[in-house]
Amino acid sequence: MKTIAQLTYIPLETHNPREKVQEILEHLAQFDVEIEVGYLGTTIIGHPDVVFEAIQELYKIMAMESAMFRFHVELLSPEAG
Repeated sequence: MKTIAQLTYIPLETHNPREKVQEILEHLAQFDVEIEVGYLGTTIIGHPDVVFEAIQELYKIMAMESAMFRFHVELLSPEAG
């Protein structure tokens, strides 16, 4: 089974939000997940344990590096395989 999560990170107190988003994408690349970067968010697909670990780690990084942010996580029904 593979879990699908759609993630949207919005840094609220920065002059260069693209840079902050790129940093988060670089951290995400360290996990064993498929990554599809879209205009308004990123989709990750992988083993449920890895997907949830990635979400937790990204949240910790955001909390340390950004004073204010929004992090939207949408989970879709799992895929077989």
